[in-house]
Amino acid sequence: MLKVLIVTDAWRPQTNGVVRCLDAVGTELRGRGHNVSYLTPEGFWTFPMPTYPEIRLSLVTPMTIAEVIAREAPDCIHIATEGPLGLLARYICVEQGLRFTTSYHTRFPEYVAARMPIPAEWTYGFLRWFHEPAAATLVPTASMQAELAARSFNHTRLWTRGVDHARFSPGEKTQFLDLPGPHLLYVGRVSVEKNVEAFLRMDVPGTKIVVGEGPARTELVAKYPGVHFLGLRTGDELSTIYRSADVFVFPSRTDTFGNVIIEALASGLPVAAYPVTGPADILTDPACGALDHDLAKATERALKLSRDAARRHALTFTWSRCADIFLDTLVPSRNIAIAA
Repeated sequence: MLKVLIVTDAWRPQTNGVVRCLDAVGTELRGRGHNVSYLTPEGFWTFPMPTYPEIRLSLVTPMTIAEVIAREAPDCIHIATEGPLGLLARYICVEQGLRFTTSYHTRFPEYVAARMPIPAEWTYGFLRWFHEPAAATLVPTASMQAELAARSFNHTRLWTRGVDHARFSPGEKTQFLDLPGPHLLYVGRVSVEKNVEAFLRMDVPGTKIVVGEGPARTELVAKYPGVHFLGLRTGDELSTIYRSADVFVFPSRTDTFGNVIIEALASGLPVAAYPVTGPADILTDPACGALDHDLAKATERALKLSRDAARRHALTFTWSRCADIFLDTLVPSRNIAIAA
């Protein structure tokens, strides 16, 4: 059995695809008998990331990170994020000759460029430097893998995602019955990089429902009074919301995957999205989702699709498969043989 250390700047109480993925993979590996530990912002002084205060950046020294790695003595090290903890863990690994893997979860170059006058290529240059020493860099979709290859990223490996099929499952429609249908749902961060306004300004019949928080929420609530903003919802409440909607609309053009897409599909909810990285990789069965450069047209088509087909397609995404790939990609931190 392996001792695995996962280093991540993204962790609870954040609610996002990175945290969900790393937590689910750890749970799966522990169920197989592996020892999985996390190096996260918990236990360190933190400060809010500028323009993204939900993310807390850690104030910590290289010596502290070196002590944690020495104490854990992991067989394998995976650095999941490019924040302060990831940077320091990378530094220690390179300095001490420790092998490690990384993963590419987020389009930071596009997110940074959307908020500040920093060219995306500058940020891509930093990310190339960050990931280059890794034995492998895990990426969530084939489209993202091709994009990174075109930007001279090396040794990438495809790493799909999973979904909890028990939590997100079809069922009776119990919400929004007092609102005009069809019920059009968005779940995710309410921020400029998620392109939520493309969903809100669609001229289609029905009621638009937004689940999530973010810096753009106050402005969008004022601008679109007819939209129902429900704030953050989790657990059974979120599952009920998914199964009570008629279509899931995913307006983002910058996600590397889109975990909420497969949560919606697992709930029997057809999806409408742009034909871009993430949705195009997930919605490979036209019976469960509609892709179009006109989001309103995609929504109209998705409303006619089969809820059963959506569920069937979601069943092809499992956390077990996700954990298999992660495990197969890990490398021994030191040049010694390890038993998987």
